Amino acid sequence: MPIAEPQEHRPSPEYLETLRSIMQTHNRRLYRIARSIVRNDSDAEDVLQEAYVRAFSHIAAFRGASALSTWLARIVINEALGRLRKRRRQKRLADDLSHQAEIIAFPLAATNDPEKTMAQRQILDLVEKATDHLPDIYRTVFVLRVIEGLGNEETANLLGLRAETVRSRLHRGRRLLMEQLQRQIGPVLLDAFPFAGMRCERLTEAVLARLTQQFPR
Repeated sequence: MPIAEPQEHRPSPEYLETLRSIMQTHNRRLYRIARSIVRNDSDAEDVLQEAYVRAFSHIAAFRGASALSTWLARIVINEALGRLRKRRRQKRLADDLSHQAEIIAFPLAATNDPEKTMAQRQILDLVEKATDHLPDIYRTVFVLRVIEGLGNEETANLLGLRAETVRSRLHRGRRLLMEQLQRQIGPVLLDAFPFAGMRCERLTEAVLARLTQQFPR
């Protein structure tokens, strides 16, 4: 389905609805990818919003050589890595000025879903914490392959790695997680790092508002 629209005019309501549908379809997966890199809920939302605005402002660059989901994922990864590099530069500068290590908090998502049992919430907390503490080179591979269920080749393509490297990093990442945890997380893995409901709608509306403001009335 064509999604490009002439950029010299204000986006039509139909076009904005198309973008809304795209975001609602891909928000969950792209949010998880962003969070696997920046390890912070707020930063992950910011990354996703910036990536969407960048993508939809240059939608003509999408030629269909890959799936739309793959194209969006690459933009999210680049945005997240850029933010991570910026964060590290700021940290080095702060260290140089104060000679003190900067403390960066990595809060976990707080949910209050009455349909979830306490036991399930505890398991999800373990999944998120264990994933957050994986070394950088293993964490994103683990999220894409295990939590998102992407194939080896697709993960390699997204991250610009060889398929053999993805396999070895996944194997090493799994070894770093306790075997008992691996058995526990299976039934509830898809609920880890939730990004739905009001959060999904808030980000979608923010992206559409920013895109609309780019054009004169």
